[in-house]
Amino acid sequence: MGTEHSKDEERRSMVFLRKGPKLPAWEDALLAGREPKSLLKRGLRYVSLSLIMKGMTSTPDFLWGLHEVQKLNLSRNQLVVIPPSLGKLDRLVVLNLGGNCLKCLPKEIGLLRNLKVLFVNMNCLKEVPAELSLCRKLEVLSLSHNCISQLPLSFTDLTNLRKLNLSNNRFVQIPLCIFALRSLDFLHLGSNKLENIAESIQYLVNLQIFIVENNNIRSLPRSLCYLSTLELLNADYNAIQTLPDDLYLLRRLRRIAWNPMDKGLHIAHNALSRPLPEVIEGGLDALFNYLRDKKEHN
Repeated sequence: MGTEHSKDEERRSMVFLRKGPKLPAWEDALLAGREPKSLLKRGLRYVSLSLIMKGMTSTPDFLWGLHEVQKLNLSRNQLVVIPPSLGKLDRLVVLNLGGNCLKCLPKEIGLLRNLKVLFVNMNCLKEVPAELSLCRKLEVLSLSHNCISQLPLSFTDLTNLRKLNLSNNRFVQIPLCIFALRSLDFLHLGSNKLENIAESIQYLVNLQIFIVENNNIRSLPRSLCYLSTLELLNADYNAIQTLPDDLYLLRRLRRIAWNPMDKGLHIAHNALSRPLPEVIEGGLDALFNYLRDKKEHN
């Protein structure tokens, strides 16, 4: 009888398990009966958690209880929303939300006061919350491949920002707040709808890499020539007809560059007026000498 009783208990427990709340397949696979903290990896510098390519359509509730996590990778899932609970992870230094289906970010992102690196590329964002500017330690921000056309003026507070990627969005002009980001050394605005570059570009005195390829820019401003730190200027695939005479002042541009990864001046696939195309075939020195002579004779 004892054996029959134990079998009955086993059958009842199986029925109970079948009727209990069923976890999503990806969440069940993640935990597999383990404690959520067991997913954390403790490196030399950071406590990290990677949930990349897990097929997630929503974030697991256990995530917001992992207060010690410093690097969190939720990229390449199908997340539609990030809940306000994100603000609980206030030790985050690196957050990767790239490659999802996010249409907005929670304003609670401003509570991540230790955040230094944020990737929200390849989503469906149309705007960025002003509260992001409260993340004053932010150094790297990628918002590429979204549907953004403007940035909050409060972004002027991101004084530690060094690298900003806004490529493949819908900017018609460079947001004014960008010109206040004096620590920027990398700015990518390629594949937008820019028609010009404001003279205020001269205020980005530490800029080393400036990419504005594949826009509708017709000319480069003279003030661009005063960015003495510039090592890569990519203006390929625009509608540029003339070049500023003072371009030769950009002495850190070492060559006419053709490979997208190379430093130097990228000026291919434009509508340059003659004799500029022929001069450029002679290399950067030939171009700079031509522009210098042109200026002296004017």
